[in-house]
This record gives sequence, C-alpha cells and structure tokens, in this order.
Amino acid sequence: MEESKQWYVVNTYSGHENKVKEKLEMRINSMNMQDNIFRVIVPEQKEVEVKEGVTKEKLKKMFPGYVLVEMIMSDEAWYVVRNTPGVTGFIGSSGRGAKPIPLLPGEIDRILGNMGMSRLELGNEITEGEKVRIIEGPFKSMVGKIETIDTENQQLKVLIDLFGQETPVEVNLSQVQKI
Repeated sequence: MEESKQWYVVNTYSGHENKVKEKLEMRINSMNMQDNIFRVIVPEQKEVEVKEGVTKEKLKKMFPGYVLVEMIMSDEAWYVVRNTPGVTGFIGSSGRGAKPIPLLPGEIDRILGNMGMSRLELGNEITEGEKVRIIEGPFKSMVGKIETIDTENQQLKVLIDLFGQETPVEVNLSQVQKI
C-alpha cells in the first residue's frame, strides 16, 4: 500500500492556496481519508527583502496557484481533493474524469528540499537498519543500510559496500530512496 503513496499537483484559485490547504485538511478529517490523503503543502520559501535599510524575511510562494498533495490515488481520494472549494483541478490530468500523473521522485525532492523538507518521513517511513538506494551525489545508485538518523539535520549515515568493505557515508534524506 505504501508504494502507491505519491505526490500530485493541485491547481487552485491564485491567492487561495492556504484556504484550500485548510479546507482540504478539514475534509480529510471529516471524511476519514487519513489513510489515503497524507500531507497537503503550499510550496513556500523564505526570501530576504531589504527595504529602506530594513531587512525583512518573508515567505514567498514558489508556485502561486498550486498546492502539493501526498496521497494514494483512488476514486474516493480523487473525489475529495477535486471537490474541495477553491480547487480547479489536478495538473497532469486530461480532464473528463482522467486520473492525474504524479510528480516524479526527483521533482518532489527538489521542491521539498528547497523548503527544508523531505518526501520521506523520518521514523515513520524510514528507520535505522532499513535498506535505501542513494539517488544523487558521489555514491549515486549504491545500495546501503541506514546506520543512524539525524532527524534535526535530515541526515543519514548509510553503510555501503565500497571495495568489498562496509563504509559509512553521510547523505541528506533527499538523496535516498527507500527500497
């Protein structure tokens, strides 16, 4: 069941992203969809602005008019999201009742990485002793076992086989894929 949990892009009225997120989260709870719809995120990143010598930090929407939804695509989940007030549709759907195409792991990793988040949830989805594949960096495509997890910094120490010897390497959570 976990394998079918994927990220989808939902189109909203511009400026209504946070309202849609709020309404969708309320609908998920009231319609008992917690096992099908997991996270709803408005992609934002911090931007430093200097105005008249005063430095201000503010959140800027990365994709105005869009919300990211992590869900298992089913008729019920699709219906709940699609019929949330403020939602105009899914990206990657031809319309006419066709199910949308999910984001690729690399795409969602980049977006969530810019927000300081990860596609995988430490402790829930990924635990010590589990096998992972490294998907980027100098050890790309190598498989290893998680030795330690640094939740605060979103870092993992993964034991990989390097020249016949088990070697620990430090990687970001966004650089691994669960096997």
